[in-house]
Amino acid sequence: MRIQLTCLEQLSRKSATWGRRGLALVLPYSEFSLFLGGFTVLRMDLAWSAIRAAFVVAALVAGSLAQGASVVAKAESQPASDKAKAKGVDPDIKVKPASNAISTDKPQIYRIGIEDELTISVWHEPDMSANVVVRPDGMISLPLLNDVKVTGMTTGELQDMLTDKLKDFLKEPQVSVMVRRIRSRRVYLLGAVARPGTYELNNPKTVLQLLAEAGGTGPYAKLKSIYVIRHQKGAEVRLPFHYKKVISGKKAAHDIVLQPGDMVVVP
Repeated sequence: MRIQLTCLEQLSRKSATWGRRGLALVLPYSEFSLFLGGFTVLRMDLAWSAIRAAFVVAALVAGSLAQGASVVAKAESQPASDKAKAKGVDPDIKVKPASNAISTDKPQIYRIGIEDELTISVWHEPDMSANVVVRPDGMISLPLLNDVKVTGMTTGELQDMLTDKLKDFLKEPQVSVMVRRIRSRRVYLLGAVARPGTYELNNPKTVLQLLAEAGGTGPYAKLKSIYVIRHQKGAEVRLPFHYKKVISGKKAAHDIVLQPGDMVVVP
């Protein structure tokens, strides 16, 4: 027992010396003795040095955390323009939607076209009421009025015009115009599709929607060569359609909105 205590005292002295040389950083040096059963077991120099080192590490960690928090706060308070520049984006450039995208802000106004079926009703005058089809020359035929050009007009405009013309024959004519069927707004689909043919265009429709309505493209269709033929100002214009990019979502806004008379060709 005496030998063991002697060894422990020597180890304690060496540990205290190491602690004073390497770890005495912040707190003043003190010596503590632990009494157990009336015998001095071991001086606490080494343990106290470890406590001082733990305080130092905790202070360093706290400083690092505070510095990191300040960096994050500074980044959050950075203006949006600076963030955009940091990402390589010019904040002055405004992204505009593609002109081909469908717009729901302004609904399309229906105008009477060739082959449209109309009902002209004159109140209390059944002999002057009639169901008519717009002829290829854009005319309709009515009792007393004979041929009347109606293409390009809205139903309200046609109603007002017929009311003025009938005032020569009736005291207070009341005319209503109803559309029975729209057949003038058509597009044409040709080539390697499931159901090629003529399709009515009674609502806004894109090339991709038309292909879906026709059952999709064929197994041997050249998807990179799809195009739309459109007549503009007396000239024929060819508009390329990037099928794979549109269907993948990369250029969904470039899905071409069809116009009456357009011809979609799928080679």
